[in-house]
Amino acid sequence: MRHHGELRARFVSAEEAVALVPDGGRLLIEASGGGVLEPDLLLSALGDRFAHTATPTGISAMSCSGVGNRAGSGIDHLAQPGLLARMVAGHWAMSPKLASMAQDGEFEAYNLPQGVLAQLLRETAAGRPGLFTRTGLGTFCDPRVDGGRLNDRTTEQLVRATEIDGEEFLHYRAPRFDVGFIRGTTADEKGNITLEQEAAKLGVLAAATAVRNSGGIVIAQVKRVARAGSLKAKEVVVPAHLVDYVVVHPEQRQTAETDYEPAFSGEVAVPLGMTEPLPLTERAVVARRAAAMIPLGAVVNLGVGMADGVAAIVAEEGRLDELTLTVEQGLVGGVPARGVIFGVAWNPEAVVEHAAQFDFYDGGGLDVACLGFAEVDALGNVNSSLINGRVFGAGGFINISQSAHRVVFCGTLTAGGLRTEIGDGRLTVVTEGRVRKFVPRVHQLTFSAERALARGQEVFYVTERAVFELTERGVALREVAPGQTVEAVVALMDFEPIVDGHVGTMPDRLFRSPDPSPNPTDVEVLP
Repeated sequence: MRHHGELRARFVSAEEAVALVPDGGRLLIEASGGGVLEPDLLLSALGDRFAHTATPTGISAMSCSGVGNRAGSGIDHLAQPGLLARMVAGHWAMSPKLASMAQDGEFEAYNLPQGVLAQLLRETAAGRPGLFTRTGLGTFCDPRVDGGRLNDRTTEQLVRATEIDGEEFLHYRAPRFDVGFIRGTTADEKGNITLEQEAAKLGVLAAATAVRNSGGIVIAQVKRVARAGSLKAKEVVVPAHLVDYVVVHPEQRQTAETDYEPAFSGEVAVPLGMTEPLPLTERAVVARRAAAMIPLGAVVNLGVGMADGVAAIVAEEGRLDELTLTVEQGLVGGVPARGVIFGVAWNPEAVVEHAAQFDFYDGGGLDVACLGFAEVDALGNVNSSLINGRVFGAGGFINISQSAHRVVFCGTLTAGGLRTEIGDGRLTVVTEGRVRKFVPRVHQLTFSAERALARGQEVFYVTERAVFELTERGVALREVAPGQTVEAVVALMDFEPIVDGHVGTMPDRLFRSPDPSPNPTDVEVLP
């Protein structure tokens, strides 16, 4: 915490900054996967400090999202026995080493909804006791299921079920912090922080305020320094009185894949032809069928994995002006990126704060959500957070899937070696996948079909060779791909879907190479 009478943040080296993290300290890391706003120098310096000095030990860390690139960066720098006593994260897949340690019980580990964690920062900042929300009810985050706990070593409940005016809610406790790592683009000499080259805002202001009002210290990593008073006031996202220390990292990259892409920060808009189209694979088929379920004028969220291909299809079909695509990290409009840098967008129309985006989602503002799935069971429940027995994490999935009016789950019918040939309006399976994804019971409950039905949501499950719908009686088969039969599809499921009368055929245009110059009016929006 800044000493009495100090009006400016102190500029220090990364090594000096991470030396301020105490044994048993509570550390907040505000960042997202793929290097988005990641204070990478601070995280690597903290990992190096522990490797060389065996301190700090037993810290408790929290990140609202996943932090890393799936290849050793981000919070994987903390994947060293003895460094962590506890980790709370919204997502784990970007840090596979740390996820493996969590699963093995090397420290206490929690996976709570990304939106809940983002919103909790405001509760901590304001001195409130926590967040009361419906998000997580009926899922593995519900304390009556697992409470978001990932191993047997983790016993403390961070969430409890309660009632307000006769309605069920979950109460997530507000955390407190000793140290916070945040990132920006520019700091002036006083410590005011701007984000002009960043691809998102996330919750850097809420994070800094939460740490400050916990009595902790805020350490900001930036790319460059400006003269005091030279920054435009409206561009300052974190004011200097919230920042204690600044670390300058001139080699700071915008994302894990870009040194600086001005189309991600909103500085310029690039021609859409510069975005990479999807090849004609099962991924494209699923994305096309899902895109056809998005009506004119819809506000849409696209999830990571199979579902992120929907953005490329919407752009390919010339429908971007008909829809508003959003990503939970706070991006509105444009074309969301795919892969490891999911969470940024080409040509965004607006960039809002992380928690504000989830406010809109949780309140019912989303018309359609297209999300990936790992497993679907006979009741229509979905697992997207525990994949092949490995901790993946829910991310924003729980907030989004519980609140969208129409939810389209996207994935293949089988996995593990699946190979198909697609063309001329048909799909042929060359090699069947070894893993069945439609199972008697999901291994982790990330989406509750029972609660979706009670909320009146429309729920579909789209694969490369069949489309299903959630009904009061269970999962119903609605369409099969050209070249496939109902019997062949059902034979690859571990439960019998409902088959009522005629089962339709998926449109053959899904299985053809696209028209290079599509007319939006030629694209049929399907039920």
